[in-house]
Amino acid sequence: MSSQNPEPEQSPDPKALKDPEPKQPSEEPPNQESKVEGEGEEEEEEEGECGFCLFMKAGGCKESFVGWENCIREAEENKEDIVEKCFEATSALKKCMEAHADYYEPILRAEKKAEEQAIIELEKEKEEEGLSSQEDSKDLQKKSD
Repeated sequence: MSSQNPEPEQSPDPKALKDPEPKQPSEEPPNQESKVEGEGEEEEEEEGECGFCLFMKAGGCKESFVGWENCIREAEENKEDIVEKCFEATSALKKCMEAHADYYEPILRAEKKAEEQAIIELEKEKEEEGLSSQEDSKDLQKKSD
């Protein structure tokens, strides 16, 4: 028998392509006291995680990312300054990403572009402020004349 199949492949059953029925909420409360702390948390988190988080955790900087993520969460909960509180965690994550640039290159590229755009915006604001202050000083000079 030849390796080629003379009959066309059948298309999948349309019923099988439909989304499964929505999951019903579990009858068990989400925080079971009998559950060992930390057990199954990673699985629960990954189920509803954003694509960015999954991408970050799939690379070589998972630990750094999780540490950064926890720092951000803690700072938000305690209404602390995120930049100040998480400076070290952010630096560690960035260094790790640069060390694994082959994987994290799309994120590093996007970050660089965002930084460049922020610099452009700051320069525009400075120019506008400079023009505004020059106009103000000209107005003051005219009034004093």
